[in-house]
Amino acid sequence: MTDMINDSREISPYRSFNADEWGELRKDAELTLVESDLEKLRGLGETVSLAEVEEIYLPLSRLLNFYVEASQGLYGATNAFLGREVKVPFIIGVAGSVAVGKSTTSRILREMLARWPSHPKVDLVTTDGFLFPNAVLEERDLMQRKGFPESFDLRRMRRFLAEVKSGRPHVEAPVYSHVAYDILPDDKITVSQPDILIVEGLNVLQPALLAKEGTEIPFVSDYFDFSIYIDAEDAVIERWYVERFMSLQKTAFRKPGAYFQRYAELNVQQARDMAVDIWTRINLKNLDANILPTRARADLILHKSDDHRIDRVLLRKI
Repeated sequence: MTDMINDSREISPYRSFNADEWGELRKDAELTLVESDLEKLRGLGETVSLAEVEEIYLPLSRLLNFYVEASQGLYGATNAFLGREVKVPFIIGVAGSVAVGKSTTSRILREMLARWPSHPKVDLVTTDGFLFPNAVLEERDLMQRKGFPESFDLRRMRRFLAEVKSGRPHVEAPVYSHVAYDILPDDKITVSQPDILIVEGLNVLQPALLAKEGTEIPFVSDYFDFSIYIDAEDAVIERWYVERFMSLQKTAFRKPGAYFQRYAELNVQQARDMAVDIWTRINLKNLDANILPTRARADLILHKSDDHRIDRVLLRKI
């Protein structure tokens, strides 16, 4: 049995670290984030502490700093060879299920990475903005598959990333409202040649399709320089989703114009049953069919325990 375990470790494309082992890799890097900063970054239901930021995110930001600086050197060499001056952003993809904590991880990373002197400008874009508007989803009978790959305007998303990666000075991305549960047609976010761009979304690590003719069909992940998958057990994520739904029922669902306002008046049991039903019919199916299968494509996996703490880090071997 011991030989089998050792063999599986050797075959695995990842090096595995527990939280303590990973924390040692921060070396002499200093945490400059304070509690008031972290309070603004936490998502609903997230309990990440400064101690965890120091143990998990500080070493991760140190690693990414090495990657970004190396990438900047390579792009500089290419620019010198081609006789041009083009700023090429380092793009980080963050993937994982609904309710697993992608947004909080992305916001913390943005804040941490911007504090390294060689890449102070860090932007964050979520792929929710690239969902088709509800009118299109309804026309295509996809409202019950919102968040599945086919509900996204992948062509627009690829074009956005291609323009960012080509060094265009200003690139616009659409904006999504979780209150309205739809694209805001009059709102845009502008990405203006950042040092780093973080792209956070459900299905961003899906591979490109292979064409029989050998023609290129790029996908979102083709534009990433580094990718992160936020992982947890299905049953744990379901509990987090239900807890978040119950919190939103008392807050965001009650806002004027909220898409889910009809759920605001449900009693506790009805709301819980509705949350479990939505999770089972939509989110779990998407996780099992489209999101979880992409985990092994990530450069780094952050595994969470049932208390939201990251208890294991897997780094792809180089």
